[in-house]
Amino acid sequence: MSRIGKKIIVVPEGVKISQQDAAISAQGSKGTLSMAVPQGIEVEVNGGTIRVSRLSDDRKSRSQHGLTRTLIANMIVGVSTGFERGLEISGVGYRAEMGSNVLKLVLGYSSPVEYAIPEGISIRVDRQVNIFISGIDRQLVGRVAAEIRDFRKPEPYKGKGIRYAGERVRRKVGKSVGA
Repeated sequence: MSRIGKKIIVVPEGVKISQQDAAISAQGSKGTLSMAVPQGIEVEVNGGTIRVSRLSDDRKSRSQHGLTRTLIANMIVGVSTGFERGLEISGVGYRAEMGSNVLKLVLGYSSPVEYAIPEGISIRVDRQVNIFISGIDRQLVGRVAAEIRDFRKPEPYKGKGIRYAGERVRRKVGKSVGA
């Protein structure tokens, strides 16, 4: 039995769960999310709790059990409190600024990089070097953060680039002049 899959999900106040055929949806103060429940997985909604179980013990069902439970729990957290991911820009002259639905990044290239913000994501820039990405879909928030970080990953010699908030970059020692 999956250790994560057998945990019961507690639904907080203000979140409504509805189940139709092979789909489950959560509605809260931040918005609405829904997902399709994979075959071989059964979701039971009982008042303020949700239990995820598998119908058979084959390999596919075992692999989907814990994943489905985690995705449903992330939906509930997303519609009630939301998710946020932080990025930090380090480097001389590197900065970010918000336009109308576009994030403009100056990262040492010949022209600024413009990133179109997808639907359901809000981005806030603090002091031109801190970027905060927030939304209700955890997967989308993480993907947007990874796409922005990919424009200029932190390099190991000077540490310049875009890194996740709290990320430690392993620094390397540069060349030394031998005498």
